[in-house]
Amino acid sequence: MSPDVSSGLKINRLGQTGLNVTQLCFGALPIGPNQLSVPVAEGAEVIGLALDAGVNFIDTAQSYRTYAYIEPALAGRRDSVVVASKSAAATYEDMRAAIKEALTALGLERISVFHLHAARVTPEVFEQRAGALRCLVEARRAGVIQAVAVATHSVITAREAADRDEIDVIMPIINVRGLGILHGTRDEMVEAISYAGRQGKGVYAMKVLGGGNLLDDMRSALDFALGLPELASMAVGMVSRAEVAANVRIFSGIAEAPGPGAKVFQAKTMNVLSFCQGCGTCVEACPNLALAIVGGKAVVDRERCLLCGYCAPVCPQFAIRVV
Repeated sequence: MSPDVSSGLKINRLGQTGLNVTQLCFGALPIGPNQLSVPVAEGAEVIGLALDAGVNFIDTAQSYRTYAYIEPALAGRRDSVVVASKSAAATYEDMRAAIKEALTALGLERISVFHLHAARVTPEVFEQRAGALRCLVEARRAGVIQAVAVATHSVITAREAADRDEIDVIMPIINVRGLGILHGTRDEMVEAISYAGRQGKGVYAMKVLGGGNLLDDMRSALDFALGLPELASMAVGMVSRAEVAANVRIFSGIAEAPGPGAKVFQAKTMNVLSFCQGCGTCVEACPNLALAIVGGKAVVDRERCLLCGYCAPVCPQFAIRVV
């Protein structure tokens, strides 16, 4: 990956895309309305602080609803920041609308990386969403996006993506405990990541801290992820100035990641409130298979839940909170 160092943060090539990204990527999911719903002005300031500290990579998605946080932070530096977004669109028309939405909302002429958002689906996603994939390929050809990507929790989907010529970048879930990995084991995902690297794909990771579940020993979690040479970057959610400062120090090698029992970062939890009607919409939305309807109410499997918050915006009763 031909590492370099700038502002203390390591910079790596993202496969064969021509993009160079900091090893620390700003994961924009937690700051938005799906999770902690930080006020927009405050969240934009947090993202701006990360960019000022040398982070040059932001990961977001259409469903995260965080474009409004990112756009102000990009002011004056749109040409120097790599932005990745995602959409679960299945058709050509819906993906074209998703790309247009991102470009307009972020004030960009081109999106660096755009994903098929395919958390828990099997490799059939490439056929089931063939129209959306064709749209991404044509957008790359037109210069509207730079790299076509897929974000997945599935070992077999990551492996399939590595063999597809139209895919430039893969964003797999990977962490030391194997939390959230579907259709295989942690070690099988490690092998899929290694294979993708050998195939020339750019790879960056999601959930290396298990959505916050691994904060009880962040050091071990990061040591594991940093030991995977194919990972150009890893998206880490940050919601405060203190979290940005701490993560930049850790990824710059200035400070050690906290070990067992440390209380540097605030842990989150996901709660289903008493007025849940048990409709099951959240069960269908959960990419981690962590929700079920029991006794007419949604219940959370804490061992499976990765605190992604994908369930919250689909609840018609607004009965789910990630806090």
